[in-house]
Amino acid sequence: MNRFDVIVIGGGVNSLVTASLLGKAGKKVVVLEARDHIGGLASTQEFTPGFKCNVFNDTIKWVDSRVQDKLDLKSHGLELIQPDVVRIALDENGNHIAFHRDAEATANSIASHSKKDANAWEGFNQYIQKLAQFLEKLYALTPPTLPNIGLSEALGMRSMLGPIRKHGTRGLVDLMRVAPMMMPELVDEWFENELLRAAVSTAGIHHLSFGPFAAGTGYNLLHQHVHSDGVFHNAQFVKGGSGNLAKALQSSGNSAGVEVRTGVLVKSIDVEDGVCNGIILADGETIEADQIVSGLDPNNTFKHLVGPTNLNPNFNTQLNNIRYRGSAARIHFALNSLPEIPGVSQEQLGTIFSIAPSIEYLERAADSVKYGRLPEAPYVEFTIPSVMNSDFASDGKHVLSATVQNAPYTLRNQDWSEDLKNQLTQNVVRVLEQYLPGFSSKIETSSLLTPVDMENQFGLTEGNLNHGEMTLDQFMFMRPTASAAQYKTPIENLCLCGPGTHPGGGLHGANGFNAAREILK
Repeated sequence: MNRFDVIVIGGGVNSLVTASLLGKAGKKVVVLEARDHIGGLASTQEFTPGFKCNVFNDTIKWVDSRVQDKLDLKSHGLELIQPDVVRIALDENGNHIAFHRDAEATANSIASHSKKDANAWEGFNQYIQKLAQFLEKLYALTPPTLPNIGLSEALGMRSMLGPIRKHGTRGLVDLMRVAPMMMPELVDEWFENELLRAAVSTAGIHHLSFGPFAAGTGYNLLHQHVHSDGVFHNAQFVKGGSGNLAKALQSSGNSAGVEVRTGVLVKSIDVEDGVCNGIILADGETIEADQIVSGLDPNNTFKHLVGPTNLNPNFNTQLNNIRYRGSAARIHFALNSLPEIPGVSQEQLGTIFSIAPSIEYLERAADSVKYGRLPEAPYVEFTIPSVMNSDFASDGKHVLSATVQNAPYTLRNQDWSEDLKNQLTQNVVRVLEQYLPGFSSKIETSSLLTPVDMENQFGLTEGNLNHGEMTLDQFMFMRPTASAAQYKTPIENLCLCGPGTHPGGGLHGANGFNAAREILK
């Protein structure tokens, strides 16, 4: 019988971060991944012969600096590409807004739409950066146990004094005011041009099932800009594809003696009298450990692996109250040639493009999720990853990967079928065609992942990429539940490290770092 100090379930980014840190601390660690390759939400794979894609995420908003430094990811092959133009908000008439790393350059792009907005841009940029700095400190903390906060936990939050000293209590007040805002309230205070207002608002609804008129989208916008160094819509590409982030983490773990097993399905977590001491694999093998760490979402961890009979009623109720509601679909197009975008030079194609002409457009698209129907005019965000990675396609061919924000997990009075998937693909192609003339004639084939596909193929409950929606009532000491917000759970020796924990979704690795710190205490 195998025995380890720690078993980590799942081979995603946070699982690999936790495993590597525990390995470096001298623990005997094994990572068990059900699929035949690691990466989870940072996966790069072939989607049709001769064409590769980043399955879920083409870019990384931010990587926790503690993870990069402690695991020395650069020496293990991680190379991040930071384009000068981080996003282009497409205009149907070719008068696009380009978001640059340099705020002044962004303002110059905005000026062709509104001189007033261009003048306001630098102030807005600094305002968002200031508020994000409060979250940066919060995200490095383990949430306090409520309502009984002890002296040690209170002292543990002293790092929050830094941004308060820098920005004053006014900064904290601004954070508490902006986080619950809906996007129109925020942009009303700053901008008049509708394309810019919509482009800013897309950050607030990133991977949410809500539209920009939902309260709390202000918090989601700030979450996207943690560690962004003042770059609005900050984006970084992983050279070679997002999967290379996972490979760098695995390499770091291997150097510390971490064992990674792929193609290994965990059937259950062995719990007796509220204590877990091992896992049982699908083939019947038992592996024992002092600690079990799950990088899966809370629903899969507790409902499927632990089992409802091993959960106390109060905790079970808390788990039932977690909202998932995945609503993002991914479509990968294999193209016979490089698409052309009027008003965009070939040198600018290595960035993110968004199609959102107005806030009202975004809200109408979000209504499709609310009412359980396919979006006729979806909000589409896309990249052309083959521009930066020539091995994604060959012989002058290319890949365009699109995220469709408004594909409901649950459809009203019908289920997802091949016909509906084809219809959604056609709707997306129609939207793209308006901004990329002749796009449909370049398509050789396409591959669509709906939220249901993401659940079935990748184990994401309701297809939610954040392992639970990024909302204020599922934030910090309520993420994933009040009883499991400190990475340790009501079941002894069982911990969590995935995006369902504080500080939430993304490929940043902060969850895994914080979890490892708690386990080593």
